[in-house]
Amino acid sequence: MAHRVVIIGGGFGGLYAAQSLKNAPVEVTLLDQRNFHVFQPLLYQVATGWLSPANIASTLRAVLKRQQNTRVLLGQAIDIDIGARQVILSDGSVPYDTLIVATGSRHHYFGHDNWEAIAPGLKTIEDAIEMRRRIFLAFEAAEKEPDAGKRKSLLNFVIVGGGPTGVELAGALAEITRDILRNDFRTIDPASAEILLLEAADRILPTYPPALSAKAASFLIKEGVTVRTGVTVTDIRRDCVVVQDGQRNEEIPCRTTLWAAGVKASFLGKVLADATGAKLDRAGRVLVEPDMTLPSHPEVFVIGDLANYPHQTGSPLPGVAQVAIQEGEYVAEVIRERLEGKAVTPFHYRDRGQLAIVGRGTAVADLKRFHLSGFFAWLAWLFVHIVNLIEFENKLLVLIQWGWAYFRRNRAARLITGEHRMP
Repeated sequence: MAHRVVIIGGGFGGLYAAQSLKNAPVEVTLLDQRNFHVFQPLLYQVATGWLSPANIASTLRAVLKRQQNTRVLLGQAIDIDIGARQVILSDGSVPYDTLIVATGSRHHYFGHDNWEAIAPGLKTIEDAIEMRRRIFLAFEAAEKEPDAGKRKSLLNFVIVGGGPTGVELAGALAEITRDILRNDFRTIDPASAEILLLEAADRILPTYPPALSAKAASFLIKEGVTVRTGVTVTDIRRDCVVVQDGQRNEEIPCRTTLWAAGVKASFLGKVLADATGAKLDRAGRVLVEPDMTLPSHPEVFVIGDLANYPHQTGSPLPGVAQVAIQEGEYVAEVIRERLEGKAVTPFHYRDRGQLAIVGRGTAVADLKRFHLSGFFAWLAWLFVHIVNLIEFENKLLVLIQWGWAYFRRNRAARLITGEHRMP
């Protein structure tokens, strides 16, 4: 019987691990509770009506259909039996010889889980569709609202978190309000909407060089976004966000709050910790060995947002797609080398930089050896994201849709789906 490799999670880490095992003498089973892979860096474009969900998603079976040693199973992993080497599903179990756990992370509301119903985050296609629904329903509700005060509240948008997701959401919202929706309404002026970006640190994009953070803030302010740093959100209500600025508390009226402030690891991290004695960090990530395995359990790998890998810099690696991709490829190589009896070298992340789009034709790029901002950074962002989309059809569709939207100043995917409850 061939060596059985089971991968839980079809995100970047799990999918790239599966693809990298294409020619290995193993049987690969990829488990996921959804039948598709999502290109998460572009979720905000679904949330703001630029792209449709199908543009940034690929079915796992379609991606892996030519890999004869790989099968895809749709199922929800609820437990892991380390002793019996089995993944326990909600409707069965799957045995393994080697296990790769790549189930990622979810939103983290820092002990205020009740905020999630009011301020949706952005991790899944469903999240993006819900966020899109709330954004465009706010304009529809404002168009019908006769009271000026209530109308102003409906046209206030608060984004909590000034990392890449928050910055990209703020820039996209600014483009919607001041350009895309300009002639769509008769009662309201969408350009009167106020977009507020809140960040607890002393600058937005805190992982970027300070000069690029400053340029990103300058670009956003120029587009009409209010950027506030050094403020802490203490409460989120349906009609306002409460912040602490120094010693002063302030209520900000708004009916649409979007969350981009934090993430916590998948619950399977705790399952593994309870079963193996592995340690977790404050975000629920599993502290892994230099080869991405669990202590005393070389048959179990943990990668992506679920893993805390401190061995390279002393701090966890960032929760970005490139880290998960490289870890997935590395783990596949480790499995091959083990089967061949070769020595294994520790994982080493190759940081190729980071990019964030700020607005129409504008981005910031930290490419390590040099920094870019403005249009050329936007072109770099466009190239990187097109190249990393999984299927060729998606790359072509996204490129055409981006080009059409850019020159026509129109976002065609502004559908309001789901429950039509007004804000």
